[in-house]
Amino acid sequence: MNKKSLFLIIIGIGLAYGTCLAETPSQVAGFKLGTDISLYKDRVDMSTALPIRYAESITEVEIKSTDLLTSGLIAYGTCADPGKVVRIKLKYADSGRDFYNKLLSQFEKKFGKPDEWRGDPFHIVIAWKWSFVDKAKNRISLILQHNKLDTDEKIGNSIKFTLTDAIEKERLCYEKSHPGASVSPTGTSPVQINWDMLIPK
Repeated sequence: MNKKSLFLIIIGIGLAYGTCLAETPSQVAGFKLGTDISLYKDRVDMSTALPIRYAESITEVEIKSTDLLTSGLIAYGTCADPGKVVRIKLKYADSGRDFYNKLLSQFEKKFGKPDEWRGDPFHIVIAWKWSFVDKAKNRISLILQHNKLDTDEKIGNSIKFTLTDAIEKERLCYEKSHPGASVSPTGTSPVQINWDMLIPK
């Protein structure tokens, strides 16, 4: 292979990589990750704003429903980057499996095959995940889900769009400013466990 051919191949790879980054998704239904929550004051109900349990530096606010969306939660930071949208969770008005299949097909056409299965083994919750990295090296997670039974998750079709690094940044900021904060549910408890209170009799 001569130097000219090698150069053209390198340029081609660089252009393809640049195009991939340029197409990294960051918004859905008019909501965009990384923007300020104040931009959506007419589309969310700020009276519903509540900090997330065990993630107190992140607050969620409900969206106002539309013809295409029955509900949704927009999460934004309050510590590292106050007001910055870090996650978008939306529930589509059409809750049918047929709609989900069509939606999944459109996602695959635009983003390629999913990177990871996030549903359960019995396919009660069907969920596929894509992972991206944008130009600024921010990690972005995108999950498309269908839930057909009444479990802890809402029935129907939903999307969860997360700025992963921003979530982590908020967590670290909160821990730094609250050194005595309690551990998360997945952490270890310093208190001696009374098993009699936890096991059925």
